[in-house]
Amino acid sequence: MSEEAFDGDYLFDVEQFRVQASLSLETPVATGEVPVWTDNKARFIMLYLHYFVLLTKHGTYIDGFAGPQEECENDGWAAKLVLDSDPKWIKHFYLCDLDKAQFARLKDLCSRQPLYDSKNRKLNRKITLYHADFNAAIDEILGAGKISPKQATFCLLDQRTFQCHWKTVEKIARYKKTGNKIELFYFLAIGWLERSFAAQKNLEVLAMWWGRDDWNELKAMTREEVRDALVRRLKEELGYKSARAWPIFERQDGGATMYYMIHATDHPEGPKFMSRAYRKVVHPNEPIEQLRFELLGESKPPKSQVSPPPDSQRSA
Repeated sequence: MSEEAFDGDYLFDVEQFRVQASLSLETPVATGEVPVWTDNKARFIMLYLHYFVLLTKHGTYIDGFAGPQEECENDGWAAKLVLDSDPKWIKHFYLCDLDKAQFARLKDLCSRQPLYDSKNRKLNRKITLYHADFNAAIDEILGAGKISPKQATFCLLDQRTFQCHWKTVEKIARYKKTGNKIELFYFLAIGWLERSFAAQKNLEVLAMWWGRDDWNELKAMTREEVRDALVRRLKEELGYKSARAWPIFERQDGGATMYYMIHATDHPEGPKFMSRAYRKVVHPNEPIEQLRFELLGESKPPKSQVSPPPDSQRSA
C-alpha cells in the first residue's frame, strides 16, 4: 500500500520503519553453539584475514591501536597473530600505538619477525610502525599513496572506548575512489559504554568519537540501538555494502556481550568469510590445503596460482 493511498494514522514513524527495513536486508548474526568471547576476539580477526588472503594472495593491514592490551598478551594480541599467520602473503603492515610501553612491545615484536617463510623463501613484506595518535597518523598512512585501489586492505580499530574519531573512520572509508573500500573491523566496547559515558568529563572526546552533535542521544538508547545506529551510519553515510555486528561475549560460556565487532566491507565474499571465521574461531586451525579447496571452491575466484603473483597482477 502506498503512503498516498492511506488516510488513517500511522502506528509507527515511517522513516524509522524504513531504517529498520534497510538494516534487515542482511541475514541476522547467529552466535553459534560455542560463544566467541573476549579471549579469542583477536583470533577472530586473524582467522578472517587468513581466509581472505587465501583468496586474494596479497593484502595490506592497518592496525590503529596495535599494542597488546595486556603486558604478556599473545593469543589475544591481534597484531602478533596476523604477523604470525601462514601463508605470509600480507605484504604491507601499518601498526600504530600512542602508548610508550605498548609501542615498545610492538617494536620488539617486529624485531623478531622471520626473514624467510617455512619453505626458506625470502619474505617480501614491509612493516611500518607509528608511535603516534592514530587519528593523526592516518593522514600519513593514506597520504603516502602506497595503497592502490586494487589492494585488498583491512583496518582494525580495536579502541578501548572513545579513542577513534569518526573523522578517522570517514577518511579510511572514503580513501579509495574506485574498487572495494578499505575493510573495517570496528570494535564497539558496548559492555561498559554507559559507564564510560558517565565517567567522561571532556565532552569534546565524545563529540569527536561520534562525529555529530547528537552524541548525547546515545545515552538514552539501549545497547542494541547504539549498535544499530553505528551499523546504519557505516552503510548509509559511508556507503559500505555490508556492515554487520558480531557479538563478543564476556566468558567462554557466554554471559554479557562485552564488544560488538562491526565488520564493514564492499567485497561480496566478506560476509561469508566472516561468518565462517566466527563459527570456526574456537576450533583448531583447518589444514591449509583443505581450507583452500573449500574457500576457493565456494568463492569461484579467478584461476588460482601456486605462489603470490607480482604486485601488478594482483587485485582485491
